[in-house]
Amino acid sequence: MSIVPNSSASDQQLLSRVDRFFKEQRIGSLLKKSNFVKDCGWTCLALFKFLFLLVFSKKNLYQALQKKDSLDLPGKDAVYRFLNSSRYNWRKFLLLLSSGLIRNKLDPLTGKDRVKVLIVDDSLYSRARSKAVELLAKVHDHTTGKFVRGFRLLTLGWSDGNTFVPLCFSLLSSHDPKNRLVDMSEGLDKRTTGYKRRRESMQKSSDVLIELLEQALASGIQASYVLFDSWFSFPSTIMKVLEQKIHVICMLKGMPRVYYGYNGQKWNLNALYKAVRKKRGKAKILASVIVTLGCNEQGEEIPAKIVFVRDCNRRRNWLALLTTDVHLPDEEVIRIYGKRWDIEVFFKMTKSYLRLAKEFQGRSYDMMFAHTSIVFARYLLLAVESRESQDPRTLGELFSLCCDELEDIKFASALLLLIELFKSAVREVLVLTEEKFQELFDQFLSSLPNYIKGLLGVSVCES
Repeated sequence: MSIVPNSSASDQQLLSRVDRFFKEQRIGSLLKKSNFVKDCGWTCLALFKFLFLLVFSKKNLYQALQKKDSLDLPGKDAVYRFLNSSRYNWRKFLLLLSSGLIRNKLDPLTGKDRVKVLIVDDSLYSRARSKAVELLAKVHDHTTGKFVRGFRLLTLGWSDGNTFVPLCFSLLSSHDPKNRLVDMSEGLDKRTTGYKRRRESMQKSSDVLIELLEQALASGIQASYVLFDSWFSFPSTIMKVLEQKIHVICMLKGMPRVYYGYNGQKWNLNALYKAVRKKRGKAKILASVIVTLGCNEQGEEIPAKIVFVRDCNRRRNWLALLTTDVHLPDEEVIRIYGKRWDIEVFFKMTKSYLRLAKEFQGRSYDMMFAHTSIVFARYLLLAVESRESQDPRTLGELFSLCCDELEDIKFASALLLLIELFKSAVREVLVLTEEKFQELFDQFLSSLPNYIKGLLGVSVCES
């Protein structure tokens, strides 16, 4: 069975690489461990592989099943029963797949002194034209500043500075019942993972963030820092992350009611910036100061360091980064935070080429969760192909001794990304300019093998 026609060398190469990926990562075994069991008919592995390959065929499900040679393909009912099942533990499957990929593929290529990070961010999962989708809500789009119909895709990923790996996610509806347009379906078995995911989608995003982090660390994922932007950078959230025995580096926003302890007084970020002594001249790093976030359960003060960075174009503009690792040099804070942009490229890739939120238009929450998991699994294949096409040390142990490790992000590159944020600081929307973001995205596309570019509809000269 194959959804991709064997009509070209690219098709044959893709099928070969997918078969190797499924075998090396033991996809069938991971599905069984995640409660993917069927009594009869098409196996879960066959259905998963069919859906996994669908995007590379440049057809939707209806078009694929209308082919003349579709007799050896599963029926529409079998596919939709698979996607709508509330018993399958998609989060466990994705976490097992990602952690195994890091452990077996990426860790051997990553030096012990390389800083590995966890990255948290959310993105809009749009269902703008839907009316009856389960748990559909009005959610805030950070990019436009407007409320739209859909979900917030809260994602936790891992990065070593070269390869981003999605670990787990949650499709968030709304914590406020007034913003939920459709309620949860009735009659669900409360013991199923589907019911638990639905309940989770109605929690606060900061609480779900901690749950995702706990599950990722429990699976054996190794990282030194958690990175996130200003939407999550509240002292209470930062202290909850610290309870997981991992440091934080995050962007701060000048909120008037969020205070930091300094010299025995409470200061908001803008007042703190005015109070600290700045470096003279054209220094890129204006100042750094040790503050306190509050007290933990033992009554101990939690220290943190805030680094203020100058806008080279407008002297009055500045950005602030916070880290709970007070011994980390200021330049390293900026350099490590630069790795956060990997997740932005990931969101762009999944939406533009892997059909996130576009491939199926089902109404059940289970289908959307299953579809998103399959899209993330596709990205893992691309991440492996991208790394292997860039890193010559993947060609064998002997050859790897003659090759250097792929270079980590440099301080200068991370600083340039921060400077790009100053262009939008006046609007208080901290996103990269379209030109800079497209440059980062093009770098990822250009690293993919040509046969994958062709199957995704990417022109070779385009990247």
